Amino acid sequence: MPDLSHEHRLGHASTALVCGVDEAGRGPLAGPVVAAAVILPTGTGIPAWCAGIDDSKALKPARRDALFDTITANALAYGIGSASVAEIDEINILQATFLAMRRAVEALGPARMVPAVALVDGNQRPPLPVARVECLVEGDALSLSIAAASILAKVTRDKIMGELAARYPGYGWERNAGYGTAQHREAIRRLGVTPEHRRSFAPISQQLSLSV
Repeated sequence: MPDLSHEHRLGHASTALVCGVDEAGRGPLAGPVVAAAVILPTGTGIPAWCAGIDDSKALKPARRDALFDTITANALAYGIGSASVAEIDEINILQATFLAMRRAVEALGPARMVPAVALVDGNQRPPLPVARVECLVEGDALSLSIAAASILAKVTRDKIMGELAARYPGYGWERNAGYGTAQHREAIRRLGVTPEHRRSFAPISQQLSLSV
C-alpha cells in the first residue's frame, strides 16, 4: 500500500508542502486527459481517513467514488485540470498531459497552498509552477499523495466519459472510458468518428482516411 515516506523524504511540512500529481486518460482514443494534484495534511502519521487509498486501477468503481468524496473533504488542498481533445491533437498527448498537470497544480488554491515540490507519477518531468518536480515510477502504488491524485483524476474522467456517452451513444464510453476496446473500434467503423475522438491517434486517423 502507498504511504507518506516519499513525501516525508522531500520535507513535506507546512512551510514546504509536497503535492502528489497523477493523470488519467493518456491512452484512450476519445475524450480529454485529466490530471489531479493533492496535498495531504502534514505531520508524521497517516490520517485515519486515508485508509484504503491506493492506486485507482486497483480499486473498484464504487470504492473509488467513495474515496473521491473522502479525499476532497479532507485533503489540505486539491486541484483538477484537463486538456481537451483539440489540445491533444494540436500539441500531442504527452504535452497535453503536462498541460493538464499544470492546470491541476494551478487549481490547488490560494498562494499559501502553492507546493514547494510536486511528486509526479512516472518518469517524465512536466514543467510545473513549483520549485522542484520529482518523478516516481509506479508512484500511484508508492506515494499516498499520488494515489489520492490518481483517484481524483480517474473518477473525474470517468464521469466526463459517462456524460459524453449519453451524447454519443453506441461507443460504450460509459464502460470503456474511450479506450480502444474491440467494441469501441467496431463502433468507430460502424458509426464513424465523433468530435470527441483523438484524430492524432493512429486508429482514428486511419479510419478517417478510409472514410474519404
